[in-house]
Amino acid sequence: MAPQNPPAKPASKLLVTGVVVFYLVAALSMVMANKWVLNTTTTPLFFLWAQLAIAAGLFIISDAMRLLPDRLTFDLATCKGLIPMVGLNVFGLSFSNYTLKYVDASFYQVARGLVLPFTVCTSFIFLHARPSLRILLCCAVVTMGFFIGVFLDGTPISLVGVFFGVASSAITAVHSVVIKQSLQVVGGSALSLSWYTNLLSAAVILPLLILAGEGPDVLKLLFGIDELLVKAGTMSPLRTFLWGSMITGILGFMMSIASLLSIKVTSPITHMVSSAVRGVAASLLGMWLFHDIITTGRASSIATILFGSILYTWVKHRESQPASKDKDTTSTRHGLYERVKMDDMEKGEHPK
Repeated sequence: MAPQNPPAKPASKLLVTGVVVFYLVAALSMVMANKWVLNTTTTPLFFLWAQLAIAAGLFIISDAMRLLPDRLTFDLATCKGLIPMVGLNVFGLSFSNYTLKYVDASFYQVARGLVLPFTVCTSFIFLHARPSLRILLCCAVVTMGFFIGVFLDGTPISLVGVFFGVASSAITAVHSVVIKQSLQVVGGSALSLSWYTNLLSAAVILPLLILAGEGPDVLKLLFGIDELLVKAGTMSPLRTFLWGSMITGILGFMMSIASLLSIKVTSPITHMVSSAVRGVAASLLGMWLFHDIITTGRASSIATILFGSILYTWVKHRESQPASKDKDTTSTRHGLYERVKMDDMEKGEHPK
């Protein structure tokens, strides 16, 4: 009989705190830096390409300096297997950037508030994973929060931004199903998946931004005379673009690396609580940096979405706990269906 590996030692509180704080700060910085640049640029796809290209370049530099745990590879067969993943990533990130361009930073979370309901629905359609009634209740709470922010708040909003937010939420949900298959293509390495995704997404976006008509605006940004017409004490669009691309590209690369550590040391509940804190902090930063207006309706919408998301995490945690034999026997006797573990849904596995 093969010897069993000893149980892994729990991560220290300091390590968990460090990872959570880093993700919180990095994610907030990404959103704010994106909004800062998107407020001044007419080339959101070119901005996204710059972010991905910088992240891919940092992967290459880190690999050359032997800073990564595994060596990076490039295989055409692997690229072919990652086509669905790359396609979803390109459209998801593009729609997310367009959402942030057309809505306030404080409203961004509301516009993309349907990620959870779409994820549960997508898992049911593609994986035949039937969620429990409590999970459906959590989705209903989140959906109600979305409708409060979009239809019941009197603040004028961009319907184009809401459309892109809903579209990016749906793509994110499908992405959660495809990611399991994509990990198998790269041998289960999250690092390799991040490397291929950044590199291939940058390659795909380059022709797309030309097809989207951003070519003239890119030339104007890089070679226009706006640099000479900037008022004293302000930054030109090009300098804003370059600084924003550098900041978000580096943060994107660091978050890709840190994701390997985050998977090991943080729990789903810790992640969701940090996401809730990030949502509130993003709204407050939006008020401070971009002078966003947080009405009672918008605050209620954000609070409802966060409450439904936290409730979902708690319910999922409870349902993932092993049930007692008595409960299993009672459920079988009364013919109740077996609840699908939501962990399997998120991993892209068929229910057993």
